[in-house]
Amino acid sequence: MNKENANKLWKIIQKTGDDLKGKLPAHPNHPKGRNSYAHIALSIKEKFNLSYKDIPDDKLTEVIDYINFLKQNPN
Repeated sequence: MNKENANKLWKIIQKTGDDLKGKLPAHPNHPKGRNSYAHIALSIKEKFNLSYKDIPDDKLTEVIDYINFLKQNPN
């Protein structure tokens, strides 16, 4: 992904992470609460098998749609 798209995507991840703070289900490995930013980044990596920075530019819309899905479904 080019730098401009990676920066755009990171800002979307940050905004969504802010929105998800305190909304993620509890987990025994995270007694003080889960990191919503890490949750989004890890979910992207699991779905696309790549870090968000390494996903091809032509998948940008698909990644943004997936982030929106995560926001609507914080499980």
